[in-house]
Parts: sequence; C-alpha cells; structure tokens
Amino acid sequence: MHDKWSGAELDSLLGKASLTRRDMLVTSLAVGFAAATLPVRADTVITTPADGLTAGEVKIPVSDGEIPAYRAMPATGGPFPVVLVVQEIFGVHEHIKDVCRRFAHEGYLAVAPELYARQGDVSKLTDYREIFAQVVSKVPDAQVMSDLDGAAAWAGQSSSGDVSRVGVTGFCWGGRITWLYAAHNPKLKAGVAWYGRLLGETTELQPKYPIEVAASLHAPVLGLYGGQDQGIPLADVEKMRAAIEAAKQPSQIVVFPDAPHGFHADYRPSFRADAAKDAWDQCLAWFRKNGVG
Repeated sequence: MHDKWSGAELDSLLGKASLTRRDMLVTSLAVGFAAATLPVRADTVITTPADGLTAGEVKIPVSDGEIPAYRAMPATGGPFPVVLVVQEIFGVHEHIKDVCRRFAHEGYLAVAPELYARQGDVSKLTDYREIFAQVVSKVPDAQVMSDLDGAAAWAGQSSSGDVSRVGVTGFCWGGRITWLYAAHNPKLKAGVAWYGRLLGETTELQPKYPIEVAASLHAPVLGLYGGQDQGIPLADVEKMRAAIEAAKQPSQIVVFPDAPHGFHADYRPSFRADAAKDAWDQCLAWFRKNGVG
C-alpha cells in the first residue's frame, strides 16, 4: 500500500477528473467543536474512546490535490466495510469524529473527508448565516461527489477498506448530500440520511435536491427525520416519501414525531436521547440489511 497515487491511478479510481488543481484553504482538521456550536451541552455530549481503534487525521488524494479527513477503524483485522461520514454545516469537527469512532467500534472503517477544504474553514465562524454565506453556499455538489468518490477509493487502496461494501451517512447538510450520493455512485450499497433538506432553491453549484433524484437512486436510503423540525416541513418529507413510492424505490423514511432538527447531535440542545438511540440502531440495521455491514 502507498500513501499517494499517480495521476493515472487517480483518474482510474475516480473517473474523469472534473476539477482543476488548486490550493486548499483547509489543510488540517479543526480541534474540538466548531465555534458556532458552543457552548457544548456538557450533560449529554458523548465521547467515544479510541481504545482498540486506529483513529486520527489522514490525507485523501482527490482529483485536484489532497484534502484532510478523519478515519477510524478497528486496530486489527480487515478488510472492513466502509462508511463515508458526511459532515454537518460545521465541517469535520469533534462530533463527526466521534461518530466515526462509533462506527469503528461496530466493525467499520469510517472516514469523514473535509468537504469544505477548498472554500474555507468554518470552525472559527460563530454565526450560522456567516457559515452558509461565506463557505457552504460556495461548495459545488459536483466537487462533493468527486471527493466522496476519492474517499471511498482511498479507503480501499490505503486503509484496509472493502470497497465492495460501501455505505454513506450524513447529518443536516450531509443528509442532503447522502441522497445525492446515492444517485451518483452506482456501486454504493446503502445510505442513511439524517434530517437532510429534500426540497429547496437550486443554484448553478447545487443544481438538484433529493426529490429530483428520487427515481434514480442506485442504493436504498433510509431517511431519518424529526416531526418537530422547523427547517424541514413534514410536507416536504411526505413529498419525498411519495416520490420514492412512486418510483418503486426500496428506500424508506422514518419520522420521529417529537424530535427537532439535529436530534442526534448530543452536544447541542436539540439532542433527544431516545430518538437518537432508536435512529442509530436503525442506521446500523439498515447497513447490515443492505450488504454494508
């Protein structure tokens, strides 16, 4: 195994590169929690130990350079099924790293690439609107799809991953990306989308929303949504459910009636322990059922 690939190797693993080489604005992962999420809810935050794991920051070769990522996997054994973990709007901060360790303790190689690496560092921004305007709105979906392809390829070539068993899961911003990636990667086994937006205004950089790809998913997606989510109306969730059913897709949507947006985020006031545990168990079962775990 080797840490860097030649251009020819990358092209064969990632497909035709669509991005031009550029300097990355983020070359290493932030430490701790993103500033916009502070203060952390100390009474509920979960810290998963790295005992028995190989865990830490890695560099992922992508079509126009390298991006930082967090990787966690069992310290022995392998090859392991792969879960691509897609960040919230806060980037790959401590919560996303912890989620990777949770998957690793379940026997997965979990990798969370920093998908804002070219557009900017959100870890020190304190306002949600600032994060969206300065960074998130400038991240092209095509770039994200390519970076996730790169992370999956790296997991197989450099880090003991079984690329015949790849799943994807994402939270908030990453929930929308999960649906889109399931329509992008024909080799994906399954996805789990946590409260990702399903409808919205499209832009040149974000040309589609999940409801527009509902009929073209390559892998079944489990959508986990909160009935009290103020940003994702239940009407949108039901429209997506209807679109999936009309397309005769095996994907499913589960609504937790009393849960708000971000109910899995144990470091925030939105955390709902019962819904989070139920949803996590369903996530793991979904991956097992569909050939990832």
